[in-house]
Amino acid sequence: MVQYRQTHLDASFGALGDSTRRGVLEQLGRGDASISALAERFQMTLTGMKKHVGVLEQAGFVTTEKVGRVRTCKLGLRGLKEEAAWIERYRQLWAARFDALDVVAQELKQKEIAHGRKKRK
Repeated sequence: MVQYRQTHLDASFGALGDSTRRGVLEQLGRGDASISALAERFQMTLTGMKKHVGVLEQAGFVTTEKVGRVRTCKLGLRGLKEEAAWIERYRQLWAARFDALDVVAQELKQKEIAHGRKKRK
């Protein structure tokens, strides 16, 4: 069994795999926010939001800073360049496979026309 050592991709896709975390990133894209403000915005407990922010922080998408009793969140400096490159490799692979499938379908259609067969319904 092949094991990939790309734990940063696992952390990234794991973080982005949750709709609440994606929503938090969208919200932080508009401006910094406290964990309590995010919890209120997403109608969840502080504990639940802290867990979501922790996952985003581990992936490098969010940084937090505690000033007094308030922990403020902001977007991290890490972009999605590696993740986009990984996705692009698979997009190209699947595009090539679908192109090959189109060629096979066209060849079968031409053979069917050449042999005078009726189209199936």
